[in-house]
Amino acid sequence: MEQEQYKSALASLQRSCVKREHCRQEILRKALKEAGEDMQAAQKMVEELVEERFVDDARYAAAFAREKASLSGWGRVKIRYMLRGKGIPEGDIEAALREVDPDAAGERLEKLLRGKWAVLREDPYGKFKLIKYALSRGYEYTDELTGLVDNIVKGL
Repeated sequence: MEQEQYKSALASLQRSCVKREHCRQEILRKALKEAGEDMQAAQKMVEELVEERFVDDARYAAAFAREKASLSGWGRVKIRYMLRGKGIPEGDIEAALREVDPDAAGERLEKLLRGKWAVLREDPYGKFKLIKYALSRGYEYTDELTGLVDNIVKGL
């Protein structure tokens, strides 16, 4: 890859990083595309972006966890699973999950479950479907979850 092409590709990746957070895995995929599948050049670009702090997996994980918990209503299990899939180190995942407000997550889950219960109210298996729905959103099967579901089903 020529020096001018490299500089142009790197500048393009920097602009992308300024617009939103990216993890190493995502930016490597973008760098490969920019570098015309030249893995060596792509890896060099990623390393430069990391050194210049355009890319930071810990920062990405924290932003991802906050967004998915507050806006998408995801639970810790689903967030952890998705971050692992993006190649984020376990320590960064744990730090990111500590930033999620458990009270806000609980309120968000209750709101989601109440909305889902409005649809499932007449279903004889509605309670079980409500639990399955919470699990699919990434919440853990705990006594707290079953108590919340019981309260919603009873109309409390």
